[in-house]
Amino acid sequence: MRADRLRAIALREWRGLPQTPLPTDTSVPVGTTLTRVLKKLGLPDRLQEDQVLEAWTELVGPFISKHASPLKLAQGVLHVRVLQSTVHYELDRVWKPQILQKFRARFGQRTIREIRFKLG
Repeated sequence: MRADRLRAIALREWRGLPQTPLPTDTSVPVGTTLTRVLKKLGLPDRLQEDQVLEAWTELVGPFISKHASPLKLAQGVLHVRVLQSTVHYELDRVWKPQILQKFRARFGQRTIREIRFKLG
């Protein structure tokens, strides 16, 4: 017990005042609080989004990365901007399952559920 609490208890007893029960220990490890705060701020999701966006060129190869670039990762959906309609068709119809499989292998099923290609 801290000295100021012991002093308060001693003074109450000496003065004859009613005793108030001491509060129980409600301390929480810093790591627990920090994890909770980071989740509320959405930082783990942002860090994971940055990792996914950085891995784009490595996972899809130089040709696809020249013609398509990831925009964002939102709620498990990777949004990708594609420059040409023919490349868009190829990516959406032919390469989408392989690209999705590579990302899921690296980041897990829950991180990337789907890839959406957008012309622009």
